[in-house]
Amino acid sequence: MSERLRVGMLAPISWRVPPRHYGPWEQFVSLLTEGLVARGVDVTLFASADSVTSARLVGTAPTGYSEDPELDPKVWECLHVATVFERADEFDLIHNNADFPPLAYSRLVDTPLVTTIHGFSSERIVPVYERYDDVVHYVAISEANRHPRLRYAATIHHGIDMGAFPLGDGAGGYLLFFGRIHPDKGTVEALDAAERAGLPLLLAGIVQDRDYFERLVAPRIDGERVRYLGSVGPDRRASLLGGAVALLHLIGFEEPFGFSVVEAMACGTPVIAYPRGSLPELVRDGENGFLVPTLDAAVAAVERAAELDRRAVRASVEGRFGVGRMVDEYLALYRRVVEEHRARRSRSASPPA
Repeated sequence: MSERLRVGMLAPISWRVPPRHYGPWEQFVSLLTEGLVARGVDVTLFASADSVTSARLVGTAPTGYSEDPELDPKVWECLHVATVFERADEFDLIHNNADFPPLAYSRLVDTPLVTTIHGFSSERIVPVYERYDDVVHYVAISEANRHPRLRYAATIHHGIDMGAFPLGDGAGGYLLFFGRIHPDKGTVEALDAAERAGLPLLLAGIVQDRDYFERLVAPRIDGERVRYLGSVGPDRRASLLGGAVALLHLIGFEEPFGFSVVEAMACGTPVIAYPRGSLPELVRDGENGFLVPTLDAAVAAVERAAELDRRAVRASVEGRFGVGRMVDEYLALYRRVVEEHRARRSRSASPPA
């Protein structure tokens, strides 16, 4: 394929692209979009109107609905998704990152649809993916997150901008929890592990489960041994990750990917994690962190983590999770999908022999 590829990139609109602090799906869209534009791809980004990009921006919602409670998510998502499909003929391919609702449009347009599945909020949404399994090209973000009832075009791990996460020295002397304050993310487990290891714990992330936070987390925040920093944006993220002795990721669910895990290791900070979901694909036990079966094992791993070579921790993710590798893999997928679509269209247009 020699001509310039035209891609309609459909972002979610919960947060701005790129996110000001939280928004992993929006972060992925930003990194991929900017990487594609740098490679000469003609990208039109469909995102909130306040998004920042070098691509052509089409914004329906004025801002992310999680940032403005006056916006009705269903109304603005409906308008947002319809906008890209109304312009489908302008693109060689549409890349959907807005969960399952856009799939319902896939049979109504001739433009092929690639959908990155960023995770399954519930088993109840899987029937939608199954219904459009024959026409939509699904991408898994980890081998662990592949659903057994779906067909996939590829598994492509996320990439990060390694330059935004310089090597840290871990001199802060603290353990770090970085993620949503929610039972799934293991906030209380991180509190318990840090207390037993005798090190301070910093908590960073949005409060997603207010009752959980108020009952089980807030009473243990004393401003000294445990500090809550709120949601930390890109301006402070690298220094916070790089100053930690280790990142605690003692999750209670099957993690689809885990941006903070890779970002921590890029800063040379080892990760101590339960081996659930994608974590065995990210963490190499004894090299860039430790996969532990229990809280006792997590506590024991804290001392071992401090002994790891932080340069080796960073080196373990440089080639595997750089943004350039991610862009290469998506470009290869796009070209394959577009070429196959054109070949099918050509065969259907040819008169019978």
